[in-house]
Amino acid sequence: MRDVKDPEFTVGVVGAGVMGQGIAQVALAGGMRAVIFDAKEGAAEAGRGEVFKRIDRLVEKGQLDQAAAETQKGRLSVASSLSDFSGCDTVVEAVVENLDVKRKIFGELEGIVAEDAILATNTSSLPIASIARTCARPGRVAGMHFFNPVPLMRLVEIIEGPATEPAVAEKLAALGERMGRTPVKVKDSPGFLVNLGGRAYYTEALRLLDEGVATPSQIDAILVDCCGFRMGPFALMDLTGMDVNYPVSMIVYEGFLNDRRLATTPHHKLLYEAGRLGRKTRAGHFDYDEKGKLTTPSDADYQPTGMPAATVFLAEPSEALAAFCREVGLSVIGADDGISPILGYPIGEDATTYAVRLGLDARRLVAVDLSVNTAKRVTLMTAPGADHAALDGVAEAIVDAGRSVTAIKDSPGFVALRVRAAIANLGAAIAEAGLAAPADIDLALKLGLNYPMGPLEMAEDLGVATTHQVMERLHAITGDDRYRSSLWLRRRALLGLPIHTPG
Repeated sequence: MRDVKDPEFTVGVVGAGVMGQGIAQVALAGGMRAVIFDAKEGAAEAGRGEVFKRIDRLVEKGQLDQAAAETQKGRLSVASSLSDFSGCDTVVEAVVENLDVKRKIFGELEGIVAEDAILATNTSSLPIASIARTCARPGRVAGMHFFNPVPLMRLVEIIEGPATEPAVAEKLAALGERMGRTPVKVKDSPGFLVNLGGRAYYTEALRLLDEGVATPSQIDAILVDCCGFRMGPFALMDLTGMDVNYPVSMIVYEGFLNDRRLATTPHHKLLYEAGRLGRKTRAGHFDYDEKGKLTTPSDADYQPTGMPAATVFLAEPSEALAAFCREVGLSVIGADDGISPILGYPIGEDATTYAVRLGLDARRLVAVDLSVNTAKRVTLMTAPGADHAALDGVAEAIVDAGRSVTAIKDSPGFVALRVRAAIANLGAAIAEAGLAAPADIDLALKLGLNYPMGPLEMAEDLGVATTHQVMERLHAITGDDRYRSSLWLRRRALLGLPIHTPG
């Protein structure tokens, strides 16, 4: 095989759909030759035409000069059959997610390409081990998982199957870099890294909905306004479609032998089976018009009807609570007068457990989540049977200070604290299993999912000990194995070590 830096390095692409077109385009942009094939008559020629259109658009936008565009176009050829891949240094398969189809293609390619050519699959869900199993030389088979749209998404996962030779993974990583992507090496596992690591954001939000803690609009608003996510989990599920995210969730869940940390909910399944797939069907978690515009009114903002509270009593000494009160103009009294709202910040507990543990009047308790940025939106939580006037008084003061309020029902960990801890815990579990290097886990989820920070970085942001505490309390209160703390997180929390500490 030629050196990856060789100007004549040639990449074959099997499958001329959107992903195959994108892979061919970034190969051309990296100065390589590309050969594209599709079993459907005329599809490869059509795919080449689409690649040329994208290259022309780059010229129109001033992002590529005409001479370079013509050079790129001249390096893309169409194969009439798989036999035309004989001169390829690497072949990337990007066809339908069907194991038998992929095995057949790889079996044919083995008799065509050179002995040292690499065979890669762009599968997003099938184990590399299963694809390579029937190959004569499984050591040269690996995953090269791109993300859609390929020219815009910078990440590429390099997946090493059990038999993949280390040199093969190294060459594919170098190839990814030449294509302008950021390669991250991942061990073969259900969902690989991004589709595995991304489960917690969706499934924990679905769990909150399933428990009646908050509505989709409320959860999305909290995670966007307070945590910096570009899209809330429900809007994101509607964008990708339940026909995509529900099956992927089940593949990952079943692939890890029904690990509760990866479980989705009956509501998710119901939407999928009902055909409420999201924007593409104009109905999912939300409703949309024919242009894909959201038509469901948001209920994220709580509208208080009373006067702002004159005073509040703090459930326990807390500089964070005191500072928050100063920011929103709430006066703190030194002793409980039996009338004023009681303001608290439970970490991992629900308002009920917090009130009972501290001997508080649960009716007047208003819990506020201070684990996130509250400059734009503040999450308030009350226990069952709470006095509406207490919530209203605190909420009115916050609204008067120019901040939005979202009022949720009782939940250990509120919304944001709970979702972020779940993401961090799953990231720590991935590090524990050795599926990827800790830094690469963070990098992959930021690049692949546009997270504001990686899972392990979230643990550091919350505090490793705090993250562990939240998971421990969630586990104790719910009794659900979904919230068991990963050993990676637990050990570093107990030892006071940074979350990225190896070993």
